[in-house]
Amino acid sequence: MKRKKSLVMTMTLLLALVVGACSSQETKTTTKASAGAQNEGSKVQKIIVGTGTQFPNVCFIDKNGKLTGYDVELVRKIDEKLPEYQFEFKTMEFSNLLISLETNKIDFIAHQMEVNEERQEKFLFNKEPYNIFPLNVTVNKNNNDIHSIKDLKGKKAIVSATSNSAVFLEKYNKENNAGIQIVYAGNGPDSTINQLKTGRADATITTPFSVDFLNKSVDAQQKVVGEPLLNSKVYFLLRKDEVPLQKKIDEALVELKKEGVVSELSKKWLGADYTVKF
Repeated sequence: MKRKKSLVMTMTLLLALVVGACSSQETKTTTKASAGAQNEGSKVQKIIVGTGTQFPNVCFIDKNGKLTGYDVELVRKIDEKLPEYQFEFKTMEFSNLLISLETNKIDFIAHQMEVNEERQEKFLFNKEPYNIFPLNVTVNKNNNDIHSIKDLKGKKAIVSATSNSAVFLEKYNKENNAGIQIVYAGNGPDSTINQLKTGRADATITTPFSVDFLNKSVDAQQKVVGEPLLNSKVYFLLRKDEVPLQKKIDEALVELKKEGVVSELSKKWLGADYTVKF
């Protein structure tokens, strides 16, 4: 009798273990499948960010061969705030950025983009500016004849094609019949630095932080003269259909401003807090 009871108990225990094992295996399988489904539904979206390599302190290659600068590091901070996206930089000449955005080769531009009518017609700016961009007349340090933009009549001013400096100068020239000879920068001996150094150009329109960097890094021998011509707000530039990304970027920027990150990056890379108007 005792043997029968013992046998029944043993069989009952074995059955419980088998059922438990099956149940446990089913739970593991279900959990794994659910996790897979969750991962599938939350794929990280790759975003290609267009920028340059020759804008001092903003987007440039440092002595270690690393892409860095104010805009670059700010984008990296924004990326940290947006786990649903993975930002990847694609570098190119500034003049190729707009066409690359228009033809879907990049998803947004990080290169101190200021608002102008042509850009507004074609593209979408985010709503939260990330710094103020002062533009000044800049000349060779030994030039004592030019003190403001009014002194550029009959002079040669060099700017990068499609830049806001170029847009401003072209508009100023036309509206004021200023008689400024506008030339566009190239590479090597045709670069802005070389043309100002050698006297082939009399002035350019640029930012004080760019002048400071070039003077320290390559002995550009430049100086800023006169009051700022513009204090434009700077934004990221996206395609018209990128409204969801625009909103996410703005949300991240607002947080980073509150945390003081944007101000600190500006001080580090631009030499002052250009997140407020001077």
